[in-house]
Amino acid sequence: MSSKFNALLAAAMTVAWTGCAYGQVGTKDLNAALFGLRPSAIGVDLSPSGNQVAYVAPAPGGQAVAFIANVQTGNAKPFLRSGKGPEKLRWCAFAAEQRLVCRYTGVADQAGLLLPFSRLIAVNTDGSGMKELGQSGSFYDAGYRQYDGDIIDWLPASGGSVLMERSYIPEAGRSNTRMARRTEGVGVDRIDTNTLKATVVEGARRDASFYLSDGQGNVRVMGAAGTANGVYDKMLTGKTRYFYRPLGSHDWKVLIDYVDDEDLDALAVDPTANALYLLKRLDGRKALYRMKLDGSGAVELVASHPKVDIDNIVRSANGQKVIGYSFTTERRQVEYFDPEYKALAEALSKAIPNLPLIRFEGASTDGSKILMFADADNDPGRYFVFDKRSKSLAEIMLERPDLENRPLASMKPVSVSLADGVTVPAYLTLPPGKTAKNLPAVVLPHGGPASRDTWGFDWLAQYLASKGYAVLQPEYRGSTGYGDSWLLQNGFKSWRTSIGDITASARWLAAQGIADPNRLAVVGWSYGGYAALQSAVIEPSLFKAVVAIAPVTDLDLLKQEASAYTNAQVVADYIGSGPNIAEGSPLRHAAAIKAPVLLVHGDMDWTVRISESDKMAAALTSLGRDVSVLRFKGLDHQLEDSDARIEMLVRIGEMLERTIGH
Repeated sequence: MSSKFNALLAAAMTVAWTGCAYGQVGTKDLNAALFGLRPSAIGVDLSPSGNQVAYVAPAPGGQAVAFIANVQTGNAKPFLRSGKGPEKLRWCAFAAEQRLVCRYTGVADQAGLLLPFSRLIAVNTDGSGMKELGQSGSFYDAGYRQYDGDIIDWLPASGGSVLMERSYIPEAGRSNTRMARRTEGVGVDRIDTNTLKATVVEGARRDASFYLSDGQGNVRVMGAAGTANGVYDKMLTGKTRYFYRPLGSHDWKVLIDYVDDEDLDALAVDPTANALYLLKRLDGRKALYRMKLDGSGAVELVASHPKVDIDNIVRSANGQKVIGYSFTTERRQVEYFDPEYKALAEALSKAIPNLPLIRFEGASTDGSKILMFADADNDPGRYFVFDKRSKSLAEIMLERPDLENRPLASMKPVSVSLADGVTVPAYLTLPPGKTAKNLPAVVLPHGGPASRDTWGFDWLAQYLASKGYAVLQPEYRGSTGYGDSWLLQNGFKSWRTSIGDITASARWLAAQGIADPNRLAVVGWSYGGYAALQSAVIEPSLFKAVVAIAPVTDLDLLKQEASAYTNAQVVADYIGSGPNIAEGSPLRHAAAIKAPVLLVHGDMDWTVRISESDKMAAALTSLGRDVSVLRFKGLDHQLEDSDARIEMLVRIGEMLERTIGH
């Protein structure tokens, strides 16, 4: 396994691509060509001086290329490239002015078992001096090396050193056992990214799952995986035990005993308050707390909301200081308790009122320059650098330049009233320039199911709206963010309620006069694909077309797919058992589906195996139903390839035009 991963990594590290713009794919559907293109920049970071940015851009054939650009001149040079298929560069961040750390991910096929993996590499801004930061692989490795670790503290004043949470795998089978490497588990090392000199900060532990630094080079919190019957066997249990280290001590002490991962989420250490920020439930919703790390166990409520969950903390632009928290009602909102950032956010909102969603992404070491991203529902977003000294705001990069100056649809929060008295929040996107009356419409349920949609730019919804369809995205019961009573058990165990909300939302759209009841379709991805198929099972005459992208089609099959992974029991418990499995699996009720079906799947999808779509297609074909399958070789669950996404949108557009018009 290790040698395979290293070979994939090495093959991806030669920069051979010199272009910057992605050529538009020839297609008669211009909207598909535009909305199917991947963002022009991801993982953007600002250098310590504030004079450079690093970012990752798409390249032909599903590749990705990392660039360094001068903030003042805009001149950009490539320095790193990843391969095709599921192999991707995710981000590059500055460890020093001329030294970066980049994340590289992929999927390996090991005798039919799909294994995702990731690597951290250090590299100079000119592409030289490349080094892998994780533990070196060995022919004698006793196990698969999927993840090599994470950076938990960037140590900005260190000149290129970082604190890395590092995964260690022992060796086995050496004839000379004294030479065999025995370290196992997850520990923390201080690593010089230039020389790779490593100093152990926290010795590896087999049960360790994560560490948190205080942002000042001190590891203060550790999470340990739950055990089965008191014995740690690497299989996840969905529980975590939290430890803390008192100031000035080298000993770990229990902070919180084993607790369900769904009930508590440790976020960050505040060194000033000597406390841990964490999310836990209050009156059935997630609230933000601060827990002292002094042995007292004292807990302080920081923030809660009467209707929705607090979803995260917000950090300063350099990623060190906690400056606020976020939650989502109709839109994502941030409450700042840092006065400087609160004033800055208010000033920026006035300067760019049409881009209300603002995120601070990075900062120069002295804090004088801040990298920020701002977007809206009808603007894919753009990056700015704000100079505190000159009070200037410079736009440096568009996320989707091909969509600039094109009319985009607006997303409107709506309330869907159901017959049982429940009101389902939803987002309605209407075709630009069209009257909201008697339109062909698409219901677009989100994936997860433990997820939710948010107000903002959505390339799939925008494509559908550009083709003349009203698009409704219901936050069905089973969605996260609205508290326990809305989450229910989850969208699989409570599928009848979740699917019922989706179909009822379609009928509501027609009842409002927005949609033509005879021209409704449903499109979904992952759980959304499952929901699309199961909706067609429950109400065969409601939708005239079904598009399921990377869908779950059989709940028992989904459990079987997880059986070879460490989360097997967690997945099995989440999905449940009993009659609900058969009743909630569209594959077992294919005969009920009457509408034409388009199935889309990548053959390297380890989240939901492509066999689920293959079996669904075979079942529908045997019944003489109208079904087609779009398979993508070498792609995983996200289909992160512009050519693939464009082809998918073209096929969706053709199917919808054939079934519900435009």
